[in-house]
Amino acid sequence: MAVNITLPAEYGYVLAAATSTYFVNFYHMILTSKARKASGIKYPAAYAANEVAEKDPKAFAFNCTQRAHANFTENLTPFVVSLLVAGLRFPVAAATMGAGWSALRALYAYGYACKGPQGRTIGSITSRLLDIGLVGMAMFTSYKFIQAL
Repeated sequence: MAVNITLPAEYGYVLAAATSTYFVNFYHMILTSKARKASGIKYPAAYAANEVAEKDPKAFAFNCTQRAHANFTENLTPFVVSLLVAGLRFPVAAATMGAGWSALRALYAYGYACKGPQGRTIGSITSRLLDIGLVGMAMFTSYKFIQAL
C-alpha cells in the first residue's frame, strides 16, 4: 500500500534547522584547527597522547576540541533523522527545537574548547533535553504513520 506524504507548509523551517548543523560543524572545524595549530599536534594524529596532554595545556585543549567535534558528529545523524521525521507532523516545534539544538551544540563546543570537560555541561544537558523531545515527537509521528496503514 502506498502512502502519500504532503509536507506541511512550514517544513522549510525544519530544513533550515537541519541546514544550520553545517555551520555548527564548521565552527567545530575552526576550533579544532586553531587548537591543533597551537598545540603543534601534526596530522594524521587524531589526539595528543595522554602523557603529552597531561603535561601540555595546549595539547589538552586540542584533545577537548577534538572530542567535542567527535561528539557532535556522533550525535548529528540521529538528531537530523529525528528532526526530519518529527517535522512531518510538528514542523514549527521541531524546527524551533532543532535550531535550539544547533545553538546549544555551538555552546557545547565553545565551553569544551575553552574550559575543558566541565565547560560542556550546560550545552550538553540542554541540547540532550531538546534531542529527547525530538525523538519523542519522531516516535509519535512514526506511530501515526503506522496507524494509518
